[in-house]
Amino acid sequence: MPDVRPMRRLRAAAIQLLGAAAMMLGSVACAVESLQVLALFQDKAMLRIDGENRLLKAGDVSPEGVGLISADARRAVVEVSGEQRVMTLGAHIATEFERREATEVRILRDASGAFLTTGTINGRMVEMMVDTGATVVAMGGADAKRLGIPYRMEGRPVRVATASGSATGYLVTLDRVQVGEILVRDVNATVIDGAGPPKVLLGMSFLDRVEMQNSGAVLLLKKRN
Repeated sequence: MPDVRPMRRLRAAAIQLLGAAAMMLGSVACAVESLQVLALFQDKAMLRIDGENRLLKAGDVSPEGVGLISADARRAVVEVSGEQRVMTLGAHIATEFERREATEVRILRDASGAFLTTGTINGRMVEMMVDTGATVVAMGGADAKRLGIPYRMEGRPVRVATASGSATGYLVTLDRVQVGEILVRDVNATVIDGAGPPKVLLGMSFLDRVEMQNSGAVLLLKKRN
């Protein structure tokens, strides 16, 4: 009968090496204290990680343990400490070890003059247009269904004025709306049944709960202390 003890010893050694590697990777990931998006390209992103500028391609992992999952001109999906995050240009992540007075998000004005940003509603990614003329966050029925919002079951029907006339809307409360690292809970919204706005409108029910500074080309949002 063949001696299986050498094979067992090799297997045990391999398991020990894998465990040590996992511990090392975990310690690297946890060491990241600051992460900021400096520039975005197709499948590339320039990140500032703990004071060092890193140009990463999709699939790369920085020496600090930050991985770039994907990127385009609007956003990057990164992995930090085993958690994936969506970051827009200028977005900043700071760990509990770095003291910051406020979390900031910078949104650039596009060629049409609009401030477009990518965020999440109830944990699902969505592109939004900042609209200070909208009293609440507003969206069409198609966006609401994609985001899993049961507006007809839970919303309160109202009549709303649109560019094409009067329409049926539903008042709902969004559990959470997040842009960059700014998270606001229990946000009032209107879902316009049928053809609503082409993009979700980030209205004043969110914006009133953050600090805004408009410099013309850049809109700065700050989390209130």
